[in-house]
Amino acid sequence: MANVGMARKDVLKFWVGESDQPTPEFIRQAAADALMAGQTYYTHNLGREDLRQALADYLERLHGQPFGLDRLGITSAGVNALMLISQAVVSPGDKVVVTTPAWPNIVEIPRILSARLETVALDRAQGRWRLDLDKLMDTLTPDTRVLFLNSPNNPTGWTLPAEDRAAILDRCRKYGIWLITDDPYERLIFGPGKSAPSFLPLIGDDERVVSSNTFSKAWRMTGWRMGWMVLPKSLTQSMGVLVEYNTSCVPDFVQAGAIAALNHGEPSIAELRAELAAAKDLVIGALRQMPGVEAPEPEGGMYAFFRVEGLTNSVEFAKTLIDKARVGLAPGSAFGPEGQGWLRWCFANRPETNAEGLARLADYLKA
Repeated sequence: MANVGMARKDVLKFWVGESDQPTPEFIRQAAADALMAGQTYYTHNLGREDLRQALADYLERLHGQPFGLDRLGITSAGVNALMLISQAVVSPGDKVVVTTPAWPNIVEIPRILSARLETVALDRAQGRWRLDLDKLMDTLTPDTRVLFLNSPNNPTGWTLPAEDRAAILDRCRKYGIWLITDDPYERLIFGPGKSAPSFLPLIGDDERVVSSNTFSKAWRMTGWRMGWMVLPKSLTQSMGVLVEYNTSCVPDFVQAGAIAALNHGEPSIAELRAELAAAKDLVIGALRQMPGVEAPEPEGGMYAFFRVEGLTNSVEFAKTLIDKARVGLAPGSAFGPEGQGWLRWCFANRPETNAEGLARLADYLKA
């Protein structure tokens, strides 16, 4: 969709998962200062030690327990972290389980590595998305190699309830299943608390659980291509070798910006959360007023995932909206067959931009 309408200046673009505001100035300034100071050389494969220490301190504040530097790795984006982790633990023919609808990269990375994919579809109940825990458990059999969980979920906003963690973790431990959590939206929740429920406080330092994360969403750093991994300590050294063979390291001056984000970013995260909560209420509320539209309530993230009655081809409808309504949305089918007939709206935009897009969509649907 982006390629179809990117050059159109008259199209309001809600298809990409990022804020329409730039990275906070204090983060940009830290990177600019480092660049001008000549910090342009290779760094440690797993990231500068001061950055990993800043990350360890951040994680301890967030989850209430210490994290050793021997469990942390800095990556060239969150998606790079997912690929590295998959390269480390997935072999051709392995059974990999993913909850869907899902960000396409989570599904396609195991396929690129010739894994066997099995999906568990989220359900809807009382206007929200829900995971049938029994259905998930039925797929976690002794031959399962990896379970991928993305919570809060892209595109639905579903968030794993805290009380479901223990059962999932017990099953993964029982069968030796790797649990890989994709956590880019953990700070962007529409409820109390600092973050979404995490498995990190429940595990030891050398279990088959890996958290993949990114600076992209909570710190508005999408274009920086910076991510991280929390690893079992026995895997960390090997992961450094994999980083060497993939990207070598993250640029030094970019890491300086990440240090500033971790050390001083809480006020900007709080500001973004407040903006997203207001945007969610605006967009979901307006969509539910449109005839024939179903819009379940997201519990986190930055997306409205909604269905238009009678819609059978998400891609063609999204293309039509570009031409006829001058609105750019992501087709739900991009997130798996369960998303066919649905559309994703990234509402991390200024209120007036969301409001204008909603007015254009409403006018088109009326017509």
